[in-house]
Amino acid sequence: MGKTKILLAENHLVVRDGIKLLLDNEDNLEVVADVCCGREILDLIAAGVEADILITDLNMDNGGFRFIKDIHEKNTGIYVIILTMLYDEHYVAQSFRNGARGYLVKNVNAEEMLFCINHVAKGGRYLCEELTMKLVDKLIHQEDARAFRMDPTELLLTTREMEVLTLLADGLTNLEISEKLFLSKRTVEGHRQSLIDKTKSKNTPALIKFAIQNGLLQYSPLSE
Repeated sequence: MGKTKILLAENHLVVRDGIKLLLDNEDNLEVVADVCCGREILDLIAAGVEADILITDLNMDNGGFRFIKDIHEKNTGIYVIILTMLYDEHYVAQSFRNGARGYLVKNVNAEEMLFCINHVAKGGRYLCEELTMKLVDKLIHQEDARAFRMDPTELLLTTREMEVLTLLADGLTNLEISEKLFLSKRTVEGHRQSLIDKTKSKNTPALIKFAIQNGLLQYSPLSE
């Protein structure tokens, strides 16, 4: 099997030289060109330079996301691996959406970088371990938050209490709710206090927050 041919675009010379040295020491990899900007990569492709993989940053002179998309849409057959300091999941999602096949942060170790390159060269996709675990931790946190959500049916809210809660969430005052539901203001205040007590909320804003977080406005209450 022939060597995997790599184009390298990195505007920091020290970083570029270090990556090139690492890759050139691998028997199955060959850096066919290393440049400082995306425009040079496009010129090389237009000139007929053949490559299997392009390693590039998102901070390219002609726009990182657009650059990736251009490479992808030109049907060059070149797989793009992002190597960047940008950790935000938005950048990860947008990169893959625009056609990237790999995403690495710049503190990745040599072993993982080589694994990514070889995996992508075989047609796979890869997200570095650090960002993968960051996303996993976020999912775990979301699942834990859901696990602590209260079952609305356990609160035994009445139809009238739900009507009051819904109107409170809409921003109506006790007086406005009393006029809308044809109840006395004192009765509305009683329902509001009952809601606060049942949900163990400190006040009305906390009650509304609790209602939103626990889906209280999406279930059928008990009859009065």
